[in-house]
Amino acid sequence: MTSRDAMDGRQDGDGTASGDGYAIEITAVRKMIDPLEESVVAAHMVKDNKDRLAAHLQGNATFEILASGKGFLSAWGYGMGQVAEHADDVVARLHEVIAAYILADLLAVENFSPTPDNISKLPVGGAGRWTWENVGRPTFDPPKTLLQEEWPPDPTEVSA
Repeated sequence: MTSRDAMDGRQDGDGTASGDGYAIEITAVRKMIDPLEESVVAAHMVKDNKDRLAAHLQGNATFEILASGKGFLSAWGYGMGQVAEHADDVVARLHEVIAAYILADLLAVENFSPTPDNISKLPVGGAGRWTWENVGRPTFDPPKTLLQEEWPPDPTEVSA
């Protein structure tokens, strides 16, 4: 469902909302961003505080447990740091895509696909909006056909 459909309350006969060739549940994507951002914060905390976590083992564990615990926390901290770095990029891209879909929807761009080239063609600011209205709209690249194809059936599902 596009943001415009949500505002207008438009729906197709099967209960899904029409969206000029694309569909995205903006509210669902926004709901996904908050837990992802919280996870990124937690991952950064693990990465940055792995020595403090290991210090808790110091007085409470035998030498074998202490050594393996420190090794585990070191590897875990490194892994969580890698996850956090990549998740930061994902969160930033999701914010960018949501903004692009909302703007494309408000401008009635059909079959919008949030590629970097298409996002750069959307108007920014007053001058961009004036150019869009008075000079003309750019041509947007169509969505990839792979994204429009149906998923193949799951071979593990048993048909009745």
